Amino acid sequence: MAKDTLMDFDEALELFEPVLGFEVHVELNTRTKMFSSAPNSFGREPNTDLAPVDLGLPGSLPVVNEQAVRFSISLGLALGCSIAPSSRFARKNYFYPDLGKNYQISQYDEPIAFDGEVEVELADGTTVRVPIERAHMEEDAGKLTHVGGATGRIQGAEYSLVDYNRAGVPLVEIVTRPIFGAEHRAPEIAKTYVQTIRDIVLSLGISDARMERGNLRCDANVSLRPRGQEKLGTRTETKNVNSMRSVERAVRYEIQRQAAILAAGGTITQETRHWHEDTGRTSPGRPKSDADDYRYFPEPDLLPVVPDPALIEQLRAELPEPPPARRRRLKAGWGFTDLEFQDVANGGILAEVEATIAAGATPAAARKWWTGEIARVANAQGREASDLVSPTDVAAVQALVDAGTLTDKLARQVLEGVIAGEGTPQEVVDARGLAVVSDDGALIAAIDEALAAQPDVLEKIRDGKVQAAGAIIGAVMKAMRGQADAARVRELILERASA
Repeated sequence: MAKDTLMDFDEALELFEPVLGFEVHVELNTRTKMFSSAPNSFGREPNTDLAPVDLGLPGSLPVVNEQAVRFSISLGLALGCSIAPSSRFARKNYFYPDLGKNYQISQYDEPIAFDGEVEVELADGTTVRVPIERAHMEEDAGKLTHVGGATGRIQGAEYSLVDYNRAGVPLVEIVTRPIFGAEHRAPEIAKTYVQTIRDIVLSLGISDARMERGNLRCDANVSLRPRGQEKLGTRTETKNVNSMRSVERAVRYEIQRQAAILAAGGTITQETRHWHEDTGRTSPGRPKSDADDYRYFPEPDLLPVVPDPALIEQLRAELPEPPPARRRRLKAGWGFTDLEFQDVANGGILAEVEATIAAGATPAAARKWWTGEIARVANAQGREASDLVSPTDVAAVQALVDAGTLTDKLARQVLEGVIAGEGTPQEVVDARGLAVVSDDGALIAAIDEALAAQPDVLEKIRDGKVQAAGAIIGAVMKAMRGQADAARVRELILERASA
């Protein structure tokens, strides 16, 4: 794959105005699929969660999932949208092996929610209003695994495997209008917008929103237009970016790539592009189809969706507080400084910190673990912090520290074990033998051994140089692999010196 020429980001923004757009797909966590009674689950054996309608078998007919409709209305309301008094499903026709029917049941010109706006709060407190064009219901496709080749893509693969378990999973696709005025903050706005959508769906309880599982996926549209020009540039659509950090990087990359092409007198191809996490680059996918190419027509097997106005008002009354208001409330309640709260919010771990505090940890302790050790491991592994460990386990680790069972150093080893899949915090402590040693007999034996190697320490302490005890404490901690109760070791040394 030839390496793209990139323009310096600041130089690109001097010449061109970036225009953004996003399509975020949210998988709903209903018990069954959108149009069938097949289970809606994750991680099962391939091709086991199926019903005839998921495969488009002759004679099978779709039935709309009522809970999916309710979830979709709630999401539309949370996005500030109007809810259509009547919306209709349509057939989106295209062929791909993971779409058994050769068409997708979606919504086209009559979506369930339209004309909304989302307030996005950036790291410095600046708010940006992102216009929402529509939020429509549809079904997910299956999943292809391309085997062989160097990229994991279909090009160069020896063969492909298809798993239809995901086919028919309920989706809501949120489509923005063009976003103007992003300028140098375009990558940050991209990341924060997706983070805000994730916060919304998690607060509604309608999706697991785990990007690494595909519960939440973002297609990022980027175009550039020369300064002072009214006509929009040709856009590219980077497909299925599966982390907030990657969304930010993909938008920055496309701005730099497109600017280099345009400045050299070239043209941008309207196409989908793939994001490569390992190289931090995008690559061409396929020419971007327009709506006409899909030959939309009304789904003949489904009636329009006509929600009861009373239901809409009930769901409106049940909406949680908007993410910016929630952030302000949490920051005040936790007593964090602006910088401390930004570390949490920018890391996309607000929900995790909140859940850790709810599980019993103090705000300071929850922040320490999530922005410290867990963030370090996440960065090293190129993963999202929220995917490594549960808030319940983090709170359990802190409870062991508070009880004196672990020191912070030992607690980091316990977290390492939990992240590695070795079990719960207590199971890791037991299996690795990591508990703090507070038994006086064991500690005195280690102290005596250290004093034998440094016999002058007791006299120094008796002469008033109490800090000399630190040498013995350090020796005992080293001998006991950091598991000695340091406070108790100090007490025992001072008792020995006063004897």
